[in-house]
Amino acid sequence: MRDTIRFLKGGEIVELDNVGPTETVLDYLRLRRRETGTKEGCGEGDCGACTVALGRLIDGKLVYQPVNSCIQLLGMIDGAELVTVEDLSEDARLHPVQSAMVDLHGSQCGFCTPGFVMTLFTLYHAEHVEKSRKTVTEWLAGNLCRCTGYRPIVDAALEACFEAADDAFSWRAHDTREQLRSLADSSDVFVGDSSSFFSAPATLDGLAALYAQHPDATLVAGATDVGLWITKHLRDLPKMIWLGHIDGLDKVEDSPSGVLIGATATYQASEAAMTGISPDLGELWRRIGSKQVRASGTVGGNIANGSPIGDTPPALIALGATLELSSAEGSRAMSLEDYFIDYGKQDRRPGEFVTGLFVPRLSANQVFRCYKISKRFDQDISSVMAAFRLTLDDNGIVAEARIAYGGMAGTPRRALAAEAALKDASLDDPATWGAAMQALPGDFTPLTDMRASADYRMETARALLAKALMEVSGTPAEEVRVLARREAGNERAA
Repeated sequence: MRDTIRFLKGGEIVELDNVGPTETVLDYLRLRRRETGTKEGCGEGDCGACTVALGRLIDGKLVYQPVNSCIQLLGMIDGAELVTVEDLSEDARLHPVQSAMVDLHGSQCGFCTPGFVMTLFTLYHAEHVEKSRKTVTEWLAGNLCRCTGYRPIVDAALEACFEAADDAFSWRAHDTREQLRSLADSSDVFVGDSSSFFSAPATLDGLAALYAQHPDATLVAGATDVGLWITKHLRDLPKMIWLGHIDGLDKVEDSPSGVLIGATATYQASEAAMTGISPDLGELWRRIGSKQVRASGTVGGNIANGSPIGDTPPALIALGATLELSSAEGSRAMSLEDYFIDYGKQDRRPGEFVTGLFVPRLSANQVFRCYKISKRFDQDISSVMAAFRLTLDDNGIVAEARIAYGGMAGTPRRALAAEAALKDASLDDPATWGAAMQALPGDFTPLTDMRASADYRMETARALLAKALMEVSGTPAEEVRVLARREAGNERAA
């Protein structure tokens, strides 16, 4: 058992034995270290002013990823290298990213600038990325600027970020890798006492035993949701158990039958495998949060928290995904759709936790489509999320339909009446589609809230079903999509 957390900062190992269960990296930097370059803006991981970089060993390589320090718990950086804007200059010389921001006038008031610089620092160290404005804008989708305008910032990125890394971090990369290896261990981490603690078990058995002993503890994986419980809801969470120290729980295993996603696998780590199932899943994954959110947020955490507007559950339910849960009593598997019982209520017994998810591949006679509708295209919560898996016979007749929506009820769930009405419909005869669209009010009674009215949600749900059927029947994607990521043509099998 280790009673400290350890990480690298400025090339030195930092070891702390006084880590509060809800202490954030941002508060540690600004309040304890008095390093105030990292800013607090929204306090919820949206604006990017608080962005820092974390360096970790991934498949033996040193990889730097941007994270929102305002919602990243301090204990969660155990075993990583923490890089802030104060660390970038070398012998009073600006980092290449900083120099480009100065030379190309990428800053005015400067409040957001450190966050932009740190995100661009991770792009500067990224491998195998295409040099384009599109790459830069996708990378910076989680950083907001209120006065400079994005053109000079994008220009600075294009100037600085697409050559081989040549900075202090690349020069000492070998030493950093060795230091990170020295920090890696198989010890359980427990900082605090039985009434208030931050803990990181090293094994599933250790997690099960600790959670059985403290069923009132909060489980956290990426903290992209739990962090807001702290910063916005101001919840008192005295017992925190981080799952990120468990070896192998972050696995993503791609097989001919499907993809197995461990509970702590991030969106970023699972994106390629999900794109392999369907390009629509890849596009959905890309629109979840920002680079910062996808580097921290986990698919398992999104499911475990049971949000009715979570983006991933409707798509995974439509695909027939299976969820695995474990506890000190053993493990069990269930269909993902059965996990969501009611608003804020999931089929998770005391002491039980999500350990993994299996997503099956499409068979040769199945097609899949999913769509996210939100007020803002990038980094926004869904107003309506829709997903469709159709099984077709040789004549284009719907033999089976699985249709799932998010944002339409207290839980993400299937549209059973619409599914039944769509059975035996012909893709070549749009007149046979109407019954399914008319059946949707029997499946859902949506609410009106700040994101959409009930009427808008219902009409959008109908329109998305029609859109999916039009695409599958042969309408080119560019005629019905803002972003046509599929090839045009009569595609009836994915």
